[in-house]
Amino acid sequence: MSLKSAAILALRIIALTIVYLICFIIASAVTIAPLTSQLSAPEDANTAAQYLPLVALLNTLVLSFIILRARWSGWRLTATVFFIFYGVNTFMSQIETAAFPPVANRLPPGMLPGLFVMGIIQAALFAPIAVFILGKWKKDAAADESNDRLVMPVGEWVWKLAAIALAYVLLYFTFGYYVAWRNPAVQQYYGGTDPGSFLAQIANVMRDTPWLPFFQILRGLLWALIALPVIRMLKGAWWQAALAVGLLFAVIMNSALLLPNPLMPEAVRLTHLVETATSNFIFGVIVVWLLHRRHRSLRELLDMAAPTRPLTVPKG
Repeated sequence: MSLKSAAILALRIIALTIVYLICFIIASAVTIAPLTSQLSAPEDANTAAQYLPLVALLNTLVLSFIILRARWSGWRLTATVFFIFYGVNTFMSQIETAAFPPVANRLPPGMLPGLFVMGIIQAALFAPIAVFILGKWKKDAAADESNDRLVMPVGEWVWKLAAIALAYVLLYFTFGYYVAWRNPAVQQYYGGTDPGSFLAQIANVMRDTPWLPFFQILRGLLWALIALPVIRMLKGAWWQAALAVGLLFAVIMNSALLLPNPLMPEAVRLTHLVETATSNFIFGVIVVWLLHRRHRSLRELLDMAAPTRPLTVPKG
């Protein structure tokens, strides 16, 4: 890339970051703005406003990477950007809020539905402008190239989706315990204690919230659904798609945790940021690694993941 092209791209990213902020302000003003005043003091709102440009920049960078690497264009790409942006930024986070009444009940009445609507408005405003500013309305030359990503028999889809769901549940509970729950501030916030081991914690989960593993299995499959169009439309090597999906899941999902939250102490908020950003990134890479190409069997997949060792002949 020439210096001139890099400068033009930088200006487009800056412009798109400003657009992101404007879309956020408009969407929040018509949905949740009257309710947020019930949650935070003016000084807290000012602190959050200082961090908002950073959140906008991070999210814009990730979405721009995906848009610029896409083989799709125009309204097809716009619809895809809307789907993945709304899905990750709003839907996947807020369905978990709704699943935990003690958390949802801390919100003012009507705010949770307002957050769902706000996300729709923000994504609907941002997606077409982003595609336009980044110059992706015209057909990409890669659109006509052969593309066999996600082309697999039904049986392979079944076992891979099962593996994805299992991987998400394992990552969710492993990082939830070893990164988040071991923090005394998190235990105090949720009114719990450390039972002393991971298995004991899982036993507590199955006793107190037996529905939670099944809910997280569903979320794992929904994450995979969001990843599918990204895997299908991105050009380049599979690891570039893995990076894109990993950043999408890690950054877009969790960047809001950088903002001061009147419902969550800073220590708890930042712990959850580390927990979910790392686990979601790893999960996103796993999803693409499983789905980017066909594997005739699970054994072939494991052989591909295993390090290659040279054959040695014993001496003597």
